[in-house]
Amino acid sequence: MEQINHSVRIIDIAQENAQQRIDNFLRLHLKGVPKSMIYRIVRKGEVRVNKKRIKPDYKLQVGDSVRIPPVKVDPDNALPSPKLNIIKNLESEIVYEDEGLIILNKPSGLAVHGGSGLDFGAIEGLRALRPDARFLELVHRLDKATSGCLLIAKKRSVLRALHEQLRQKTMKKQYFALVKGQWNIKDRLVREPLLKIPQDSVVKVSPLGKASETHFKIVQRYDGATLVEASPVTGRTHQIRVHAACKGHNIACDERYGDKTFDSKMKALGLNRLFLHAAHITFFHPVLEKRMTVSAPLCPRLEELLEKLQRS
Repeated sequence: MEQINHSVRIIDIAQENAQQRIDNFLRLHLKGVPKSMIYRIVRKGEVRVNKKRIKPDYKLQVGDSVRIPPVKVDPDNALPSPKLNIIKNLESEIVYEDEGLIILNKPSGLAVHGGSGLDFGAIEGLRALRPDARFLELVHRLDKATSGCLLIAKKRSVLRALHEQLRQKTMKKQYFALVKGQWNIKDRLVREPLLKIPQDSVVKVSPLGKASETHFKIVQRYDGATLVEASPVTGRTHQIRVHAACKGHNIACDERYGDKTFDSKMKALGLNRLFLHAAHITFFHPVLEKRMTVSAPLCPRLEELLEKLQRS
């Protein structure tokens, strides 16, 4: 139930929003408000739960009373224009949709959400395309440079169910990556711990890092390169990229962890993006009540590169 009080909103939390983080709840109710502003009003205590200050990661409980202050935002700038080419083209990149979710073949170069100097990402683009959608939220994330399967929930219940599958590691993701050199068939499993270095925006292998696990399988060998299938068990930042690089098999055109000589060869063949693509995702559909796999095709530029390597 929602009450209006001199522009301040008081919302009583029902079961539908239980266990949702307050920052994500506020993003839903303050559409178009930058994440930085949402975190600021939480830190300043303008947002209250049961009349008390809370942290951005507070998880809502049934019966909580949430105070949302009035926040000014220019409605014309709340979402990107659906007429922008990059936004219009997202409709054609939807590889699966039903009443519960959307699976997008996210293009390389498009962030999954706005923030950190970005005006918008894939989720804001979809919201602009679907202005009547009551609920659209990211289930997981992909690096900006990575393309492929991205799940977006259309219902809170679907989001919760898919998040639980991520926590239980029952959701399976398979990526295609073109890497430097001839992949050693013995390196089928990489378990190097990964440590995030926030000040440098990089991740490195370190005994101080978090446990990480990626399975690799050779798909095709080429002259000086290998196409591998990577299946991460854990979901660390840049996990596949760092696990491949630490074995001496840097992913093609990786600006952070790449090999300059290898990248120059791939660029000469026409590659201008990271060759990492989320090709398949397998999960239990909470609405259809069945396990399913959805695939996203490689973009033409990646297909063309593989054809050139095959001919060389």
